Amino acid sequence: MTNTEDRQHRAILQRIARRAMMERGLLPDFSAQAMSELNGIHGAATNVEASTRDLRNLAWCSIDNDDSNDLDQLSVAEAMPEGATRILVAIADVEAVVKNQSALDEHAKHNTTSVYTAAQIFPMLPEKLSTDLTSLNLEADRLALIVEMVVSGDGSLRSSDIYRATVRNHAKLAYNSVAGWLEGSGPMPQEIGIVKGLEENLRLQDSVAQKLKSLRHQHGALDLETIEANPVFDGDEIKDLKAERRNEAKDIIEDFMISANGVTARYLAAKKLPSLRRVVRTPKRWDRIVELALEQGFTLPKESDSKALDEFLISRKSADPLRFPDLSLSVIKLLGAGEYMVELPGGSSAGHFGLAVKDYAHSTAPNRRYPDLITQRLLNAAMAGDPMPYTIDELEMLAKHCTENEDAAKKVERQVTKSAAAILLETRIGEQFDAIVTGASDKGTWVRLLHPPVEGRLVSGFEGADVGHRLRVQLQHTDVERGYIDFKKVK
Repeated sequence: MTNTEDRQHRAILQRIARRAMMERGLLPDFSAQAMSELNGIHGAATNVEASTRDLRNLAWCSIDNDDSNDLDQLSVAEAMPEGATRILVAIADVEAVVKNQSALDEHAKHNTTSVYTAAQIFPMLPEKLSTDLTSLNLEADRLALIVEMVVSGDGSLRSSDIYRATVRNHAKLAYNSVAGWLEGSGPMPQEIGIVKGLEENLRLQDSVAQKLKSLRHQHGALDLETIEANPVFDGDEIKDLKAERRNEAKDIIEDFMISANGVTARYLAAKKLPSLRRVVRTPKRWDRIVELALEQGFTLPKESDSKALDEFLISRKSADPLRFPDLSLSVIKLLGAGEYMVELPGGSSAGHFGLAVKDYAHSTAPNRRYPDLITQRLLNAAMAGDPMPYTIDELEMLAKHCTENEDAAKKVERQVTKSAAAILLETRIGEQFDAIVTGASDKGTWVRLLHPPVEGRLVSGFEGADVGHRLRVQLQHTDVERGYIDFKKVK
């Protein structure tokens, strides 16, 4: 690259991202009709019904990524007698603004998700909506669907309900700073101290989330941890790749959302309505997972068993935390991809193998995920006793479409991340790095550097290399446009 191009990494990645979007049939831009509709929307929804509760005074807060502005959910906790806790999750009422079959809805339906690339976000809904009028923004009054859960002291769900309310976000928090405080490695974020009672509330939320997680693991939920490498920019120039890992704050949101998604699925079933379920079937490549465990001295049963698999994962995480993300990635690939399926009233779901739950309907991110907006429309119809907004045939087609385009969006995100990594390494041809084998098959052998956390192909010296092996590799070639990074084994 020339010196001018050196300083335009973001622009290069934006061009690659747009090309990748279009190559996979996704729309990088909103139509003129959608923008015309958007221009006619002048404020957040205010259509409060008589049954809508006013919960604005509760100590609501959002916890999300440092740079997230599309806030889909808030949470708050309330201690109850006998060690129980009431957890409330507020979900942005997007349907109040985005009507079914509108031009804005058609764009969201086509892409099915916001696409978060290293250089640019392609939102499912225009930012005027997703980061403002339908976002649960700081100190803004917003309509929301409330998922209420009463959790017993052992983490079991005692009761649940869904209703509409007006809410107000009193603290916009970020995962990493909240996690540092909860885990004792950092100060309490000042936003927490400003809100009366929020410190105690968050500690209560943390305690309940850990109980929910513990109970799920008792039922076989998998303890998986992968590395997500995100480019670090200095202006428009890439300076590094930073590995994002799980933390205690992310666990709070993950555990509450898993529980809330279960409540929404069962609510629709109780109302005799169909639902769109996210399922991960029993793994088709369990035999290879058994082999992988055996290579590490652990025996798994011949028939798939999520609880036994989780015991293996926990033992490996303790024994070798450095390589655990790569083992997790291998297991995830062998489990197979999730998919959306329609669950008919009285039907039996395939469930989510990795989460050890049978009832799982995506519902908590309607600003950024179309299946969640579909579920919100079904919930609103169920609560109001209105006719179902979709036919079964429409839901079947939407389930297939959402599965396909969500997969396409993930491939776009990976493509841009690979191109960012190629930019970072293109001046380091010939350098040597410590690496771990992350994939080995007839299609090729792949390695991940320990730092920067970049994955590339092993094009020489791959004979006998298998997942988990430690290698010393030398960088041979990069291709920014295609996101290719090639290494050869040194020793």
